[in-house]
Amino acid sequence: MPFFWKRRPDPVAADLSGKRPAVRKSICTGEMTGGYIDPETGKFHELELISGPDGLEAFCKSLRVSPEDVETVY
Repeated sequence: MPFFWKRRPDPVAADLSGKRPAVRKSICTGEMTGGYIDPETGKFHELELISGPDGLEAFCKSLRVSPEDVETVY
């Protein structure tokens, strides 16, 4: 075990009933942040940073949704 090794925290199970899964994408850098949109307030809540297509696929798998169901917000 390396000296500076840190254990990654387990992903937090979020209650997404009634919320829309979404990805916020930066126009300039292409950085993606996965989260959900609260329909009552319309606010985006961040859950995790997504790095590339594999990260998007893992995000969708963790929320049990298909990539077509995820809304993109710029």
